[in-house]
Amino acid sequence: MATPAIPAPGRSVADQPRNVLGEPLEICGCEPLTGWHRDGSCRTDGSDLGRHTVCCVISQVFLSYSSSQGNDLSTPMPAYGFPGLKAGDHWCVCAARWLEAHQDGVAPAVRLEATEHTTLEIIPLELLRQAAHRA
Repeated sequence: MATPAIPAPGRSVADQPRNVLGEPLEICGCEPLTGWHRDGSCRTDGSDLGRHTVCCVISQVFLSYSSSQGNDLSTPMPAYGFPGLKAGDHWCVCAARWLEAHQDGVAPAVRLEATEHTTLEIIPLELLRQAAHRA
């Protein structure tokens, strides 16, 4: 069952973020808690320079790739409340990093319904559809 994002403080449901399909943005993941705002949603704002908007089903190949690029997502960092990721976790990935991983043939599957529409400014919808997670 789809899990819609919780409305941000001061926003109505009508002006909530949309996904790449033009529908209300769904929750990406809560175990571990993901998102720029750490609310489970891949929504962004002007302070998110990395644009953490692509909801991915993380793979071991992507974790190794990310680590080789200088971003170790596997190792827990308790001081930051980060448990470390494992294959199968749902995580909001930076749009540019996902595109780079796609170009290198190691991009993780994407949950379109939980990927924010602003992602389309960086990644064409056709690429995202090709990488769509099949439940």
